[in-house]
Amino acid sequence: MIGAIWNLLLALAWVVLTGDFSGHNLLAGLVFGYLTLALIQSHDEALSGYAQWLPRLILFIGFFLKELVKANLRVAFDIVTPPWYMKPGVIAMPLKAKTDLEITFFANLISLTPGTLSLDVSDDRRVLYIHAMFLDDEQELRRGLEELERRALELFRREESV
Repeated sequence: MIGAIWNLLLALAWVVLTGDFSGHNLLAGLVFGYLTLALIQSHDEALSGYAQWLPRLILFIGFFLKELVKANLRVAFDIVTPPWYMKPGVIAMPLKAKTDLEITFFANLISLTPGTLSLDVSDDRRVLYIHAMFLDDEQELRRGLEELERRALELFRREESV
């Protein structure tokens, strides 16, 4: 997180020093700030791993968009074609996420995906209850959710702790 703050500060400094307050110049400042921080991360413990965060974020966004499109197509297909194939149900999924931020982020990703909805978190914060519109194969759903959680946690944790 500290790396992102430094990157933003470097980008803002770039914009002020160049005197060009456009979106393109801010983007250039973000790129130059990222490259600068990637070069100096080995000398500062607080910045370690920052250079790997952006590629992980880009890969996560691509993965989530692919899953989002697949879920939208499945729900749309079920709506426009009779008979309906939905088999709704609720599953209890054990969580690897520990912090409130990780749990909230993961639960919101599930709720953003058509056909699934986060219902509740257990009192001990170890289980997330999820309503699924298509629960024909519970193990496949669990595998997909575990993959989503693993990729989401990569954004918040260092590689060795995921």
